[in-house]
Amino acid sequence: MTSRGIRSAGLVALSALLLTGCSMGSGGSDQTASEPDVGLEAPADGGVAPRDEQPFTEDEQAGTIEEDRSVITTGWMAVTVDDPIDSAAEVAAIVGAAGGRVDGRNETPGTETQQARATLVVRIPADRFDAVLGDLRELGDVDSVRLDASDVTQQKRDLDSRIASLETSVDRLRALIAQADDVGDLIAIESELTTRQTELDALTTQRDWLADQVDYSTLTVELLSEGLAPQAGPNDFWSGVVAGWNALTAFVSGLLVAIGVMLPWLALLAVIAAIVVGIIVLASRGGRRAQGTAGTSGSGAEPGATGQPTSPVGPGGAGTDRNGPA
Repeated sequence: MTSRGIRSAGLVALSALLLTGCSMGSGGSDQTASEPDVGLEAPADGGVAPRDEQPFTEDEQAGTIEEDRSVITTGWMAVTVDDPIDSAAEVAAIVGAAGGRVDGRNETPGTETQQARATLVVRIPADRFDAVLGDLRELGDVDSVRLDASDVTQQKRDLDSRIASLETSVDRLRALIAQADDVGDLIAIESELTTRQTELDALTTQRDWLADQVDYSTLTVELLSEGLAPQAGPNDFWSGVVAGWNALTAFVSGLLVAIGVMLPWLALLAVIAAIVVGIIVLASRGGRRAQGTAGTSGSGAEPGATGQPTSPVGPGGAGTDRNGPA
C-alpha cells in the first residue's frame, strides 16, 4: 500500500473515531437519563410490587426533582433609615457574616438640599438569602421589595452534556496525537483539537458563570434617609440681613450663570444680525444708485419735452406778449 493510501486510511479512521467519541459522549447522558432505577425489581410472579418495597414514593421523587432545580434569584429593596452611611456598613457586615460579598457600593452624604442615600449590590448565598433578607428588614422601614426567580435547570443540563461530549472528544484527539506518525495527520488532528478545546473553554466559562449566579443571589439595597426638616426663617434684624444677603448673592450667582449660558447664543445672534444689516444696507445703496442714474438721464431731454407752452418768436428774435403795446 502506498503512503498516500496509508494517509487516507488514517484520516478515515480518525474521522470514525471522532464521530464515535461524540456519539458516545452525547449518548451516555441520554442513556443515563433513560435508565430505570436499580432498586426497582419486577416481581417473580409478574404482579405489582408491594408498596412498601418501592424505593421512592411520589413525595420523595418530587422532593428530589425540586432539589435538582437550578434557580437564579435577583432582588431589589428600598429601606428608609436614620443614617444611610452607617446603615451601609451594617449591610456589608450582615452580608459578610452570611458568607456573601459586596460587588458594588455607592454612598452620597446628605446636604441642606439633598437627602443622604447609599446603594449596595450584594451577593448572598442562595441557601441564606431569606435569612439575610429578614436581617436587612430590621435596619429600618421597608419601602418596597421586589424579587425575581429564573429557572435555568435545562440550560445547565445542556451545558453539562455538551461539556462532557467535548471532554471525551478532546481526550481522544490527544491520544491520536500521541499515536500519529504522519505530519499531515498530526496537523489535522492538532487543528481539530484546537477547535474543540476553544469550544470547551467557552462552554466551561458559561457554566461557571451560571453556577455562580445560582449559588449566589444578587440583591440591590437602597438606603434612604427621611425627608429634610424645614429650615427656620430669620427671627431678628441681623438674621434678616444675612438672609437677604444670601438671597442676593444667590441671585447674582444665578444671573451670572444664566449670562454665561446665553453668551455663546448672543454672539451667534449678533453675527447673524450683522449679516442681515449688511445685506439691507447694500440693497438700499443699490436702489439709490439706480434712482440717481435715472435722474441724470432725464435732465438731458429737449425743452419741449417738458410739456410747457413756448412764446412765439417775433421778428426781433424775442418772444412778445400778445396783449402788449403794438
